Amino acid sequence: QSPGVVAALALLMLAVALNLSGVFHIGAGLQGAGHGPLSRLPGVAGAFFTGVLAVVVAAPCTAPFMAFALGAALFMPWPMALAVFLMLGLGLALPYVLISLNPRLLARLPKPGPWMETLRNLLAFPMYGAALWLAWVYGRQTADALALLFGAGLMLALALWLYGRAQAAPGKGLAAGVGALLALIAGLGLGVLAGKAPAASPNHAADVHLPSQAWSEQAVQTALAEGRPVPVNFTADWCVTCKVNESMSLSSARTAQALEQANAVYLVGDWTRRDDAITAELQRHGRSGVPLYLVYAPGRSEPRILPQLLTEGVVIDALKDAAD
Repeated sequence: QSPGVVAALALLMLAVALNLSGVFHIGAGLQGAGHGPLSRLPGVAGAFFTGVLAVVVAAPCTAPFMAFALGAALFMPWPMALAVFLMLGLGLALPYVLISLNPRLLARLPKPGPWMETLRNLLAFPMYGAALWLAWVYGRQTADALALLFGAGLMLALALWLYGRAQAAPGKGLAAGVGALLALIAGLGLGVLAGKAPAASPNHAADVHLPSQAWSEQAVQTALAEGRPVPVNFTADWCVTCKVNESMSLSSARTAQALEQANAVYLVGDWTRRDDAITAELQRHGRSGVPLYLVYAPGRSEPRILPQLLTEGVVIDALKDAAD
């Protein structure tokens, strides 16, 4: 939700992709993955820092079936909350645990060879895609500041390319090393400016495909006082599940017709950037992230909570029920 964090993640994904593409090298390449300085610490400390990277990269948003568990954990007594996060950690660690309990499984893994370098180069492209997606999210958050992020990415790529040239010629890469340092400083400067970019105007709010109004508690109460059902969509540009639901279930002609027949007021809460009011509303319904879909009906004290993975039928049935 923070443009600074999104910009930093985009640049990190770009750096990882350039490393996988062979522009520069860290350690021994793919064969040395997981053997960085922190992972060489003795005992459980090394295993801990190896796992930290996996969790940070894998958990920028809540998966559809994790949202309830995470939301509930925030309101549980600390021993129960700790148990929830422990189970999530065990799930991430399960493949490693299985191999450690049954070392014979290692024999079924493919042997090291040239295919690893090909795989390494191939894996760069999903990272380029991740960097591009994060840049798009950043652009949605900050509007015209996207050029700053692209400039920072260009300087970072130049710095890492020069660093790779210096690695290829030990003892003769002084000029390349100095150039890499200067380019890195320029990239960091642009990155800092990108992280401090102002928020986008309301015209850059999350895309929706039905006539809608911005969510507020007052807007909900006003519509209910008029006897109109109120479907609410809490969404964000960086939420993939939200975008799938909006492009499939919330944009169909049948859904639009059901919304019109119910005389409903469709409200959208955009959580692309942090909003304290939306955060409080999510927590009130036991959620720590989006998507969250509510349908308020006149005369009912509590809204109906829809599944996170929507179908057209679920949305239409909820609208019909709220209109009855």
